[in-house]
Amino acid sequence: MLELLAPAGSMDALRAAVQSGANAVYLGSGPFNARQNAKNFSLDELPDAVRYCHVRGVQVHLTLNTLVTDRELEQAAQTITAAVKAGVDAFIVQDLGLVSLLRQMAPEVPIHASTQMSIHSLDGVLRAAAMGMSRVVLARELSREDIAYICRNSPIEIEVFVHGALCMCHSGQCWFSAVVGTRSGNRGQCAQPCRLAYGYGRYEDKYPLSLKDNCLIDYVGELQQMGVASVKIEGRMKRPEYVAVATRLYRAAIDGEPVSEADMQDLREVFSRQGFTQGYYLGRTGPEMFGTRQKERENKELLQRARAAYENTEAPLVPVRFYAVVKRRQNAMLAVEDDLGNLCKTEGPVPQDALSRPLTQEALAERLAKTGGTPYRCLETKSVVEPGLSLSAAAVNAMRRELLAHLTAVRGRQRDRELNSYSPVKHYPGPAKPPRWTVGILNLQQLTPKLLAMRPARLYVPLSMFKGDTDWISRVPEQTELTPVLPRVIRDCESEGVLAALDRAHSLGVRTALCGNLGHIALARSRGFAVCGDYGLNLFNSRSMSVAKGLGLESATVSFELTLPRIRDLSKPLPTELLAYGRLPLMLTENCVIKNRTGRCSCHTGTTKLVDRRGEEFRVLPDQDCCRSVIYNGKKLYLLDKLPELRSLGLWALRVQFTTENPMEVDAVIAALRGSAVFDPGSCTRGLYYRGVE
Repeated sequence: MLELLAPAGSMDALRAAVQSGANAVYLGSGPFNARQNAKNFSLDELPDAVRYCHVRGVQVHLTLNTLVTDRELEQAAQTITAAVKAGVDAFIVQDLGLVSLLRQMAPEVPIHASTQMSIHSLDGVLRAAAMGMSRVVLARELSREDIAYICRNSPIEIEVFVHGALCMCHSGQCWFSAVVGTRSGNRGQCAQPCRLAYGYGRYEDKYPLSLKDNCLIDYVGELQQMGVASVKIEGRMKRPEYVAVATRLYRAAIDGEPVSEADMQDLREVFSRQGFTQGYYLGRTGPEMFGTRQKERENKELLQRARAAYENTEAPLVPVRFYAVVKRRQNAMLAVEDDLGNLCKTEGPVPQDALSRPLTQEALAERLAKTGGTPYRCLETKSVVEPGLSLSAAAVNAMRRELLAHLTAVRGRQRDRELNSYSPVKHYPGPAKPPRWTVGILNLQQLTPKLLAMRPARLYVPLSMFKGDTDWISRVPEQTELTPVLPRVIRDCESEGVLAALDRAHSLGVRTALCGNLGHIALARSRGFAVCGDYGLNLFNSRSMSVAKGLGLESATVSFELTLPRIRDLSKPLPTELLAYGRLPLMLTENCVIKNRTGRCSCHTGTTKLVDRRGEEFRVLPDQDCCRSVIYNGKKLYLLDKLPELRSLGLWALRVQFTTENPMEVDAVIAALRGSAVFDPGSCTRGLYYRGVE
């Protein structure tokens, strides 16, 4: 059966989801969930929330889908302990370190890979399965063909977002809110800069980054046929009435009931951004996918109806069967059995001889079926009733109430599961010697003689540079390890071209590749490459670094959301690299920002600037040879004047990343590495290495 997974940002929203037909809810508790501004649940409230759901046959998935620092790991362990004791049914996780911690502490509780893991291919799903995850929440940018292919070949469950807000950026690859204001989307504090106005080249009142909400209500049957295990409604920040309306209508659609235009109007009125979109699912990106939240009069009648549906009624969600024996000279016996096989029994008074209307099987079944006000509905009653006996309605009702109360206690009982204590990983301080230099370029013009003369330890180049003329490779010094950078998104339908480029690079003697996604590790290795980890993996703590080592990575680039002291204290079980110069990537978008403006694929003809209301500029470049956009910060990260401080962090290498620089600018940066570095606060930034993130 297709699971309907609904959001629960509060206890009211949880009740709304359950009473409206959700099979499962997802909620946050504590500081480690991606919706910190929702009401969420305290650890003390969590057991009651889980009990409420379990009694009614609904599962509870706890979101631990943020990045966690080393200092927070023990607190995360406390959250895990409380959640396991409360009886949660699954954890939704982004941080690779938390995956490792959960497998150590709570090996019996399923782990679901959050959409924040940026899993968008079968190889990504297979990697998640190999790491012990039982379900993957796929990237929202995938088409129906992508989803169907993954479902046909996946060894674990697949979950798909079907309704609610769409981020402009691939989840887990957005640093916009963090870099411009320290509120990290990877830490549950996103300030939603994508919903603000921008202009092209100058500020305008336009919204090129604000997507309409997703709505796949017409396709849930198709998703079920594909083999999708769960469909998910977004909205832990939204009001309970929204949860009630969306859950009720998707429940109806899953059950095969037609969705009317009036139903769709309810969906639009309870929340939308100028309507809905199915663009990603249908493979139709473009301007028609964009919209903003409009100020409209609330439909108070709709909200009142939605509220009444979950506040004033108890939906009979759990099917039960009654068994009764009414015989002379012995206590009446009654039992109830639920859909899980729980069986509860009780005894009543000894029946009397009937003076007028004897009790019949039909009359007894009618009395037992009166389960109103409880979560139970009577499927059938099997009974043995000797003729000529009487048992009062009050006695039957009392027995039924006692039984159902007992059954509620049994269903809400917390089950024992293996729970181990927190154990930190072994600490590796990293090398004491000065770090080496690595350099990344985006085009051949940046490959200047001065750059080559510095002989960087590695030269990172886009994989797409191996598709054309490769005479430039002969200029790379022997001491420099030439390393192609794979795109951070490679859908299954795109892998053939990537493999061909890898084969070309391999034939030219290249043996190392840089990957920023779990799903790309196997892709590179299948062509004989050693794999290095890039910033897209969001390595944020010592446990995630240990996982990277376990994955066999040759090196790892730490998250640029970490402060320098945290990087210093990070365990470094493998060579560790830091971004020290360059424009920080803020967004990786499936929608081509440039094509959406011009109406044609012109994204490789130059750079485009988005300008916000404060006049800040954000450069837009194509993602290698794909029609995807990378939005970069206007100011360049600059730590080249901080080399003495960086040398004390235990790092293997410092990376200089060129994006929009021309050859003269490249040479100026190379010269600065020799001791002439000067920080210009007008054009440069320290990034987050000193400020940190919320």
